[in-house]
Amino acid sequence: MPDPSSLRDSTQIVLPRRALDGHREHLEARFTVTVVESDEQFRIIGSPVEIKAASDYLTRNGVAVA
Repeated sequence: MPDPSSLRDSTQIVLPRRALDGHREHLEARFTVTVVESDEQFRIIGSPVEIKAASDYLTRNGVAVA
């Protein structure tokens, strides 16, 4: 059985709130993802394929994705 944390890592990106400044609207329009806000961070949730594409997009646009 797969490790739950590895599945979670492939279906979400967690970023500080300021990291998506100016990118959120483009991200939601371009990819099938859900952006969940909390006080200090954003969680971008989607399928592994969409998360990989969104991660590549954010990296190309200067957002550090760990």
